[in-house]
Formats: sequence, C-alpha cells, structure tokens
Amino acid sequence: MSAETRVLVVEDEESLAESIAYNLRREGYTPQIITDGSKVLGAVLSDPPSLILLDLMLPGMNGLDVLRALRAEKSTVPVIIVTAKDTEADVVTGLELGADDYVTKPFSMRELLSRIRALLRRSAPPERKRMVLRGGPVVMDLDRHEVTVRGNPVKLRPKEFELLEALLARKGDLVPREVLLEEVWGYTFFEDTKTLDVHVKRLRAKVEEDPTKPAHIITVRGFGYKFADD
Repeated sequence: MSAETRVLVVEDEESLAESIAYNLRREGYTPQIITDGSKVLGAVLSDPPSLILLDLMLPGMNGLDVLRALRAEKSTVPVIIVTAKDTEADVVTGLELGADDYVTKPFSMRELLSRIRALLRRSAPPERKRMVLRGGPVVMDLDRHEVTVRGNPVKLRPKEFELLEALLARKGDLVPREVLLEEVWGYTFFEDTKTLDVHVKRLRAKVEEDPTKPAHIITVRGFGYKFADD
C-alpha cells in the first residue's frame, strides 16, 4: 500500500480518531484527522484524499451536510459514513446523498479496515478483448466504461457500474446478495445489506423506465437480484 493513499478521518472524538489513525498507519495508509465538519469541504477540494471516513455528529457542520456539500461540488472521493446513529433513516439518507458505505459505532477495526480495503481496491482489470454486455434497454461497453440506456448515455458512479456489470454478466439468473456484496464491495461477511439495496435503488432510477415498477432489475425476495431482458 502506497504511503500516498491518504484517508481523511473526520471525527471529533479524539481517542477514537487517534485509534483509527493508528490502525490506518499499521495498514500502510496515511491518515489525516479533522475534528470540525466546517473545515472538511475546503480541505477536500484543495487536496483530495483517497477516501473519507465521515462521522455524522460533528461540531461546525454535521456529517450529512458535509456530504451534501461535497457532492454538490462534484467531489467523487469515496466516503464511508462512521456513525453512532443506528437508525435506518440516517444511513439511507447518507447513502442517497452519495456515501459509498457505512459502519455503525461501536465497530471493530477489522471490519472498518476491510471496508476501506474493499472501497480503495484499484487493481487493474485483466487484458481482454473489447467486451460489451447487453440487456433490455442497456448497452454496457466495459472497455470504454460507457453505458447507454435506450440509446442515451448514462453516467454511473463506480459502484453502480460494477453492480450493473455483475447483474448483466449473469443476465436472467438470480445473483445472491452475498455474491454481489463480495464482488462489488469485497465483503466476506454479510450481516447488513442496506448498502446494496440503496445502490440498486440508484441504479433503477437510471435504468428503469418506471423505477417504482422495475422491469429489468428484479428483486428476488430473501435471495438477491436478477437482470431481466423484458
């Protein structure tokens, strides 16, 4: 892991921030701590980190407002919400504002580091011939990293792109939730799957003609999802 892989730890609880920073250094990351939410936007825009760990309860500006401001400024830095608020509304709001994942306090450092590694994984794809996946109204050019829906170009966030690829590659087949979480996020444990559900919701909004009545990204309740041509 390069020392230039910088993780911004936005946390006002000093002992926790220092503990996270210590463990990040042991893993080869370079941590930077900010304790005031109002200072995050300027710091990120002037020198973007590789990833942000963002607490929701902060002085100056709360975490959701920080996240909203970052995405409004078109920042694409990956964000993991770190929160003591174990309410679905806060978690879902954060994910819908553009967070990529979340952990709830108290959490184990092992879990946190696993999520960081998964989100920062930037391994180069293997050499291959140009590959295009098709399903329903979607055409996905993997080499050009382009997606069109009904002939119109659609911009997908990185995890949305990977999720769509995982579904289209098995078009017509059920893809279990644990398989999607492992392939797209690198998880090896699956206690909580809100992250997957929110990303599916985002993807439907960009792919489906009527996201409230999906015709292509189908939920198989209790098991996972599948991509249907019709």
